[in-house]
Amino acid sequence: MSDRAPGPDRAGGEPRHALGALDVAARLADASLTSAGLVEHLLARIARHEPRLHAMIAVADDARAQAAAADARRVAGAAIGPLDGVPVLVKDNVEVLGLPACAGSLALADSPAERDAPLVARLRAAGLVVLGTTNLSEWANFRGMASPSGWSAVGGLVDNPWQTGRSAGGSSAGSGAALAAGYAPLAIGTETDGSITCPAALCGVVGLKCTVGLLPTVGVVPIASSQDAPGPMGRSVADVAALFAALTGADPVAAAGSVAAGPNPARRFVLGAPAAWRSGHPGADALADVALAALRDAGLVVVDLDGVAADEHVDVDEVTVLVHEMADDLDAYLRSRPGSGPTSVAAVVAFNAAHAQAELAHFGQEYLERAVACAGRVDPAYARARARNLDWAIGTVLAPAFAHGVDALVAPAYGPAWESRLDGGDVFTGGAVTTAPAIAGWPILTLPIGLVGGVPIGLAIVGPAHGESTLLEIGAVVEAVVGRLGLAPLV
Repeated sequence: MSDRAPGPDRAGGEPRHALGALDVAARLADASLTSAGLVEHLLARIARHEPRLHAMIAVADDARAQAAAADARRVAGAAIGPLDGVPVLVKDNVEVLGLPACAGSLALADSPAERDAPLVARLRAAGLVVLGTTNLSEWANFRGMASPSGWSAVGGLVDNPWQTGRSAGGSSAGSGAALAAGYAPLAIGTETDGSITCPAALCGVVGLKCTVGLLPTVGVVPIASSQDAPGPMGRSVADVAALFAALTGADPVAAAGSVAAGPNPARRFVLGAPAAWRSGHPGADALADVALAALRDAGLVVVDLDGVAADEHVDVDEVTVLVHEMADDLDAYLRSRPGSGPTSVAAVVAFNAAHAQAELAHFGQEYLERAVACAGRVDPAYARARARNLDWAIGTVLAPAFAHGVDALVAPAYGPAWESRLDGGDVFTGGAVTTAPAIAGWPILTLPIGLVGGVPIGLAIVGPAHGESTLLEIGAVVEAVVGRLGLAPLV
């Protein structure tokens, strides 16, 4: 399949959808590409492949106008910055003016966002073209106990561009799949526990789940404020670094340049590899071992650690925390959201029951029902569960691991993408790496290290709170040593 096009937007013969964000920025700067031409190409690509992929919820009506404005600024010598005119997609639980921001739910689908979330305002302030919003696991994968990753009543089931019928992960499934399919060079995801890490790993792209509280969550449909965190996604570490810099207000040139320049040979990182975070899939674990051996050969120190995996008590406590915080946070969000949608979690539960054929055909809404039934953060059970979770995540897992003098912890994120199933939920291996950082609110960078059975495997790199810059530096080293995956073929 070819998407090469003649004319001034051919970008040197390389398919325009294959260009990374910094490649696009460079071609915009030297006038070998226009934002308008790139956006037109990407919109056509989305229209051509969406009937199968289901990665999108909506395309922005003003995408072409945004691109034309960026081109005009550049011609006038008034470009906002190096990412001015670069397209980005936003997960559809983040409010983008005029787009659904429905978290995949029909309950919110008829009440589009009447404002930009501050996160989106930062994208626009950096000149990025907000191309549209991506599909996701409904209510960010915290509605029912048997929810399949990547399904929403509004958008359907996201397919993995690498293999038809395979999961694209959750809950930022659409963002991961859209990047892998060449819909845009950049995307925004959100994570509460694994929701950027998983689709980045399964779709062969790079995702950075940021420290909780680093990026604003106002205007983001919440699960739980103690764990919710938006983050940038892209097809290279340097691209993600550039988007991270734009989101945090730093200089995109400096941040992206330091990563794009490659690993500093004078810097030697120490990585800890917890055995308890192995994926359990032989192929994925073997590929991770190969990657870690290559990093050792490149001069990094990799320390084998025993570590502690989550158990049933940890998982039960985490669900208790999320349900109680959702009772407060989602209720507050729905009450304050402009428009005619539901104003409480109870109203959402009632809506789903009234529209059960569309909403409840494949799985239930047990978590929403529990949120309605509980008392929120004032319930003593919440405080006990949160305290136990933090004691386990920081006191038992993360602090002892970092006491070995490591800069970061590394592990295979997940096994290969599993077969998608609408009934019965996900059947997957791995994912142990996300729980402790999710509870602690610490950042995770995930990037591809190769293929097993024709689908990508991701390496997750965990750092301490506000350690994103170090994670990006380590990610650049891993990417330079192990290599990068190209765009997945769409079949």
